[in-house]
Amino acid sequence: MAQKIVRANGQEVKPAAEEGKKVTQTVKKAAEEGKKVNQTVKPAPPASNGSTVGLRIGAVVCWVLAIACEILCILALTNYFYPPFNKTAFLIIGILLDLGLAIAAAQMWKKANRIKPMSGKNKFLFYLWSELGVIMACICFIPLIVLLIKDKNLDKKSKLIVTIIAVVALLITGVASADFDPITAEEKAEAEAVVTQDVFWSTFGHKYHTEQDCQAIANSATLYQGTVTEAIESGRTSLCAFCARRHPELESVKSEDAALEEAPVEEEAPDAEAQQP
Repeated sequence: MAQKIVRANGQEVKPAAEEGKKVTQTVKKAAEEGKKVNQTVKPAPPASNGSTVGLRIGAVVCWVLAIACEILCILALTNYFYPPFNKTAFLIIGILLDLGLAIAAAQMWKKANRIKPMSGKNKFLFYLWSELGVIMACICFIPLIVLLIKDKNLDKKSKLIVTIIAVVALLITGVASADFDPITAEEKAEAEAVVTQDVFWSTFGHKYHTEQDCQAIANSATLYQGTVTEAIESGRTSLCAFCARRHPELESVKSEDAALEEAPVEEEAPDAEAQQP
């Protein structure tokens, strides 16, 4: 049934539902404007000088120490080494140290890869180089987990606890070490050559944006502004799909893979009086 139009003193009075809708839209608009006013833009950390030697050496040292912790745990587990205190506690401490060192190494390795990435011409070698952190995580934990499962010296309760901790540590290290959006040397060079203006990115986002008013970062309280080199070194290796659409000249730049569809536009309901014959 069509909603009636009430007239008072010769003036048209709009339905309450429509008035409520307008009030809601006004409130939403005010909230959005408030977010824009309160949004803070900070300068990005300065880009490095391009040297990755220190990061690579630091990563290797941490991985060596992590493997050393694993070896000590294996020796204690197989009774080739007698820890100065409870064996179960020693194994747990060794696994936690292994976890921290492996994650620290992977973070340094990923940082070095963003500063000076490897060429993507050989995809297999590029994958191994980019995901070396995951490979090392497996080396740092899987041998110990296998021996824990086969061990007959620990009591069942201690064996179960230590094994669960080791498996969880492996999973955490693997996820923290994985590079989910690696960039090749060619892709970084292309971005630095094409994207000449400053870009923006959020604290927890994974993409960089050419426009501050991009809908993907509209609700972010803090944004960082800097060059595309600084964005890539901060872990934002791809251009936002929305911004890529607004700048066709950036078509060659590495951007989001997901195809984002435009939201459908709602059609207004036909006027009730216009439907009457």
